[in-house]
Amino acid sequence: MQVVATGTLIFLIIGGAGVAVLALALLGTELLHFGNPDFDGPVSVEAVAGFTGALGFGAAIANELLGGRTPAMIAVALTGGLVAAAPTAWAASRLSRAARDMRTDPTPTRHHLVGALGLVVTPVPADGYGEVRVRVAGQPVKLNARADRPIPVGAQIFVVEALSETSVHVETY
Repeated sequence: MQVVATGTLIFLIIGGAGVAVLALALLGTELLHFGNPDFDGPVSVEAVAGFTGALGFGAAIANELLGGRTPAMIAVALTGGLVAAAPTAWAASRLSRAARDMRTDPTPTRHHLVGALGLVVTPVPADGYGEVRVRVAGQPVKLNARADRPIPVGAQIFVVEALSETSVHVETY
């Protein structure tokens, strides 16, 4: 039976706490914000959590490799943990900032349907609904369609008006 050194156990607990805080911060639980939730301070929670986790796990690994049973060896293991923690904190800070500042496209709405080109997949009668397939923001969307005159299957269409989120008024193209 192998016994884990007390220093290693303490470092593992520190590393585990860092990982738990990092998981909570990345999931956006807002548990760790004090005062104004939009102000992260000079150092982000993700960076502190990444630093703590890498410090704990790096020092635990170094302590086991060195066989750290004396205070001097534990101090050397702690230095090894600090060497691992600095780049980890920097990377966590950069990655979390990049994720927060990532530019995204707006969510398409019914107004984005107007002007879309597509094909008739179910005939559109003059007095009822058929079905058309159009592309909106690069994604194929199947919609109910009305028209002023009948349109056969396979005809190319142009969306003139969005009647609702799922139905449009079309003309042949």
